[in-house]
Amino acid sequence: MKLIRNLNHLDDSLRGGAVTIGNFDGVHRGHARIIEQLKKLAEKYGGPAIVFTFDPHPVRLLRPELAPPPLTWTSRKAQLLEELGVDVTVVYPTDRALLELTATEFFQKIIVETLGALALVEGPNFAFGQGREGTIDVLQQLCDSHQVELQVVEPLLETEDYISSSRIRDAITRGDVDLACRHLTRPYRLRGMVTHGMKRGSEIGFPTANLDAIDTLIPAPGVYAGVAITEETPVPAAIHVGGNPTFRQDDEKFEVHLIGYEGNLYGKVLEVDMLSRLRETISFETLEQLAGQLQQDVDQACQIASQYLQQLVT
Repeated sequence: MKLIRNLNHLDDSLRGGAVTIGNFDGVHRGHARIIEQLKKLAEKYGGPAIVFTFDPHPVRLLRPELAPPPLTWTSRKAQLLEELGVDVTVVYPTDRALLELTATEFFQKIIVETLGALALVEGPNFAFGQGREGTIDVLQQLCDSHQVELQVVEPLLETEDYISSSRIRDAITRGDVDLACRHLTRPYRLRGMVTHGMKRGSEIGFPTANLDAIDTLIPAPGVYAGVAITEETPVPAAIHVGGNPTFRQDDEKFEVHLIGYEGNLYGKVLEVDMLSRLRETISFETLEQLAGQLQQDVDQACQIASQYLQQLVT
């Protein structure tokens, strides 16, 4: 799959296909439904299946105080879209000039002139152009006038509510990564730089990699089962998020115990898949009680992660 950040690098072979426009944050099952229709239209017209997305999210320029924390970084988003069968991901550098385009100007400049799209796929709530004036009805009119086929894909409904990035974001904020995993096409992943910590985990037999500079949404405090993605292989992990009440530390930490791993990760970027929440963060009266609970956490996390990794190879 091609990842393009400059439209000047879009050669003629990438024109004349099917396009979908959106943020695709997280790349969830509702997005996958759109991509399935996108691929069908791309095959119909004999062109590429193209996702046109933005970096940063337009809200970060228009209303930065309302900008939601992202669920994916750009290269991860492109990777997930590639797994769904997308041929090209165009990551447009969002700027004021783009945001000030009217719906008609955006359609003409981006859809017609640059991408040469023969088909578009969007959800019913899609809006584009200055002030979000380009509703789905406006888009239909523009497509009709330029002989571009438009397919509108209804959102995916589950348990009386639609799967959406905002719903997934709310679940992660509450610590419900189990729900997030069900709605996403892959488990929720975040990344951070491994830095030195207090080494208290090592002192009681559970060394951790402390992650800083995490650039996506951090789940609610608690203990989680997950998988750490190292350079060698995925490793089952027990993850602690939040403060450490046993040691009367309130500062928020993101600590990853890589089960059975002995390599040196300091100064490296570590990616972590969050699979399931095991329990809340609680205080223990003695280090022996803490160590006993941590062993239970590690055993449970290892079982959950191992089952997940086994599914990937079967």
